[in-house]
Amino acid sequence: MTDRFTAILELLRAMGASISAAMATVGAGLGRLRVQLLVLAALVLIAWMIVRHPPFASVQRGEIAVRTNLLTGQVSQFREGSLWVIPGLQQVRYFPTRDQIYRPAQSAKANGEAPFQSVEGLSLGVDLTVRYAIDPARMASIAKTLPDELDDVIEPAVKGVVYPLFAGYTVKDIFTTRRAEIQKAIEEQLRPKLAADGFLLRSVQMGEVDLPRDYRLGMEKLLAEELESEKMRYTLELKDKEVKARALEGEADKVRRQKAAEAAGEEQVIAAKAQEEAMKHVLPFKQKQIEQRRLEAEAEKVARIRSAEGTADARRIEASGEADSRQKLADAEVYRLEKINRATSEQMQREGALISQNPLLIQKTMADKLSDKVQVIIAAPPAEGGFIGSNLLGAK
Repeated sequence: MTDRFTAILELLRAMGASISAAMATVGAGLGRLRVQLLVLAALVLIAWMIVRHPPFASVQRGEIAVRTNLLTGQVSQFREGSLWVIPGLQQVRYFPTRDQIYRPAQSAKANGEAPFQSVEGLSLGVDLTVRYAIDPARMASIAKTLPDELDDVIEPAVKGVVYPLFAGYTVKDIFTTRRAEIQKAIEEQLRPKLAADGFLLRSVQMGEVDLPRDYRLGMEKLLAEELESEKMRYTLELKDKEVKARALEGEADKVRRQKAAEAAGEEQVIAAKAQEEAMKHVLPFKQKQIEQRRLEAEAEKVARIRSAEGTADARRIEASGEADSRQKLADAEVYRLEKINRATSEQMQREGALISQNPLLIQKTMADKLSDKVQVIIAAPPAEGGFIGSNLLGAK
C-alpha cells in the first residue's frame, strides 16, 4: 500500500509540473497568484479523480486478472498482487483459477422445471455434477468473449449433450445397469465442446436418479413380482436339489450297506481262516506251555526240597554254633570267677598281712568311712592294743 501511495504522489507531482509549465506558457501575462490558484485547482481535480477511480487493482488468491487496452486491444494476464489500471484506457476482468461446479438444479427432479426424457418419453430427474475449470493457456484469447456468468456457457453445452444422450436410454438403463456407461459418454461428448470455449472438463458425476411416481410404483410392483418369481424359482430349484440329494443319499446308503455286509462277510471269513491258521500254531504252543509248567513244577519241587534241606542244615549249624558259643561263654564265666576269687583271696591275704603289721589301719579305715557323717568323735581310749571303736560299738 505504501508503494501505491508513493506512486500516486509521484504521478501527482509529475502532473503538477506539467500543468505548471503549461500554465506558465499560456498565462504569461497573468499574475503569479492566479497561476498558483489554477495549479492548485488542477491538482485537487486530479487527486479527486484518482480517489474516485483508482489507477490500480488487486488480484486475490485463486484469481487471475486480464487487463485489456481499449485503444490497442493488447491483453495481459496477472496473478496474485497489484497492477496499474488507467481509467478510460484499460479494462480489467477477473476469472477464477480454481475448479468450478455446475449442477443443473432444474433437471434434478422428475417433476422439476426441465426434467430429462428417456427413450420411452418418461420424465426423470438426474442429479448431475459437472466439475470444470478455465484453461489458463487460453485466458487471454477468450477473456473478451466470455460472459460475466460462466454458467451461461456451461449450461447450454451440458444440456446440448445430456438431453439427447438420455433420450437414447431407457429409464431402467439410466438408474441401474448402464450408469457408468452413460457417465463416460457424457464426459467424452462434453469435453471437446467445453474445450472449444476455453474450458477444461475435470469430471462428470451422476448422483440420485428421480423417477416419476407412477413409474416408481410400477417398478416397485414389478420388482416385487420379480423377486417373488425369483424366490419361487429358487425354492423349486432347492426342492429339486433336496429330492436329488435324498435320492443320492438313499443310493449311497444302499451301496454303503452292501459294502458293509460284504466287508463283514469277508471279515468273518478272514477271521475264521486266521483262527484256523492260528490254531496250528496255538496247539504246539499250548503243549509247550503244559510241558513248561510241568518242568517248572518239578523245578519248584526240587527247589523247595533243597531249600528245606538248606534251612535244616542252617538250623543245625546255628544250633551247634549256639551250643559252642554258650560253652565258650560258660568257660569264660568260670574262668572269670576263678580269676576274681583268686584275686580276692590274694587281696585278703595282702590286707591281713597289712593289718597284722599295722593294727591301727582298721581304725583309720573306719574313720574314713564315718568322716562324711560324723565330724567329731569323742571316745575313751581303748585298752592297750585294743580297737579304737570298740567302745563306740559296745564291743567287750
